Amino acid sequence: SLAMIGTIVLAWFVLHTPAVGGINGLLETLPESTFQFLPTVGGNAAASDAFTLPLTTFIAFVGVQWWASWYPGQEASGGGYIAQRMMSSKDERHSLLATLWFTIAHYCVRPWPWILVGLASVVLYPTAIDREAAYVMALRDHLPEGWRGLLLAAFFAAYMSTIGTQLNWGCSYIINDFYKRFFRTQATESHYIRASRITTLLLMLLGGVATFYLESIRQAWEFILESGAGIGLVLILRWYWWRVNAWSEIAALIASVAGFVYLKIFTEVAFPSTLLYLVSWTTVCWLVITFLTPAEPLDHLIKFYRRVRPGGPGWRRIARLSGEPPPESIAIALVDWVAGCSLVYSTLFGIGALLFRSTFAAIPYAVCALASSLFIHYRLSRREWTRTNG
Repeated sequence: SLAMIGTIVLAWFVLHTPAVGGINGLLETLPESTFQFLPTVGGNAAASDAFTLPLTTFIAFVGVQWWASWYPGQEASGGGYIAQRMMSSKDERHSLLATLWFTIAHYCVRPWPWILVGLASVVLYPTAIDREAAYVMALRDHLPEGWRGLLLAAFFAAYMSTIGTQLNWGCSYIINDFYKRFFRTQATESHYIRASRITTLLLMLLGGVATFYLESIRQAWEFILESGAGIGLVLILRWYWWRVNAWSEIAALIASVAGFVYLKIFTEVAFPSTLLYLVSWTTVCWLVITFLTPAEPLDHLIKFYRRVRPGGPGWRRIARLSGEPPPESIAIALVDWVAGCSLVYSTLFGIGALLFRSTFAAIPYAVCALASSLFIHYRLSRREWTRTNG
């Protein structure tokens, strides 16, 4: 929350510097294409600027990346971070509402102070060589001393929190799911604690070494998206198809990394075109392994279905064997998904229209967001909720 307050304050001070002149100053100084919510699609990579995407890039981002790639905290199937928030809620209804609110706050509200500072930095530092440093330069040059210290402290706290989360998460995988299961199954708790500390230190060292091979933040994100390309589909389908097992996920993890290494060493395919190759390769690999390996035990699948009630045709066989009602139609889930996406995007663009255009321009987005909200409320009011705890 401190970081969010600090970014809002930074946006306020930066926008009100004489060189920027507020929102009106941005509108007068920057090209009109800067304020388009959707990029121009077409052209080639060499001719493209920040607001133009080649067709291949557009397909990779809009048609593939969001569901096919795995990256921490934003997995296609939700992921551990989201699951922890959901499981800490009072009941199923509260978990859904909390997740919906998080999505709106995270994607619709939180980015706008960053976007405003980013646009202002283009005006303030038009000749800056290091674009990634422009945000820090704006913080250094235009934030009063008290606020500057507060924002720096908040950023460092958020950074350390993220690092601590990733180290703890990675260490838990290595110790609990690998070391404890296959090497020292009967050791004492003190032994596992020592092993965890050593593993955490090794992960820190490996992470530090990796930073020397990365020249920019963009390169780091590209690495994460490429090395996890194709994993997203198996993470989604495990909720909609009973045949997916642990070996499916393991095969996807290995295949995506192997494919990434091959493309980097033996080809000159550049990001994001690499996603198209990697997703195809990884999907074929995990599907083959899925059919070559046995499914999870039938009694386990029946227990899972009775507890979770996954939807879609992929669970019909298990539903019949369990004696429970058939799974919910996947078409209904898709309609709910479209309504949720409509709410998020219309809210995001509506705030932008209110900032850069006019209240009148924001009305269509507001109407769309309201209609989506009413539909979601209608769907939630008709759902039978299961109390999970308390």
